[in-house]
Amino acid sequence: MSTPPRRGLAKFDSLPQEVFLGIWRTYDRLKSFEDELFATVDLTAQQYNVLRLLANVHPAAVATLDLAGRLVSRAPDITRMLDKLEQRGFIRRIRPPEDRRVVQVALEPPGLKLIDELQAPLRQCHERQLGHLSRTELKQLAGLLRTARSVHELEDSNWR
Repeated sequence: MSTPPRRGLAKFDSLPQEVFLGIWRTYDRLKSFEDELFATVDLTAQQYNVLRLLANVHPAAVATLDLAGRLVSRAPDITRMLDKLEQRGFIRRIRPPEDRRVVQVALEPPGLKLIDELQAPLRQCHERQLGHLSRTELKQLAGLLRTARSVHELEDSNWR
């Protein structure tokens, strides 16, 4: 005795699951554009994020833990990521003499040059990703995403 074939499975268990999976799939599709761009300069999106954050405060330095808190996505091994950027001459680490336990990170000229070189290609990448949406739709989407994550952000999060 065989079981009859199922007519159709529900695509999602719930509306929140559908939305979550939709965000995840959208992220996957949009990320491929950035991956393609950053591969041309042997960089990851996360490494670019570090350089971008440092460029925003250049010539000042940022404490490693503050930098980690500002990243778009968590970096469990920020030390190794900073090692790679330092080896390429994009950043430098500074240990203030008053507290050698603190490590600050500053952008070096080659890192600043790379950020400048990537500015136009990255703008084009974002146009490829989301340029088909109107300004109103982009603002609505940004607001919805901000609302969705706000209850899950740590109170001391520096991310905006």
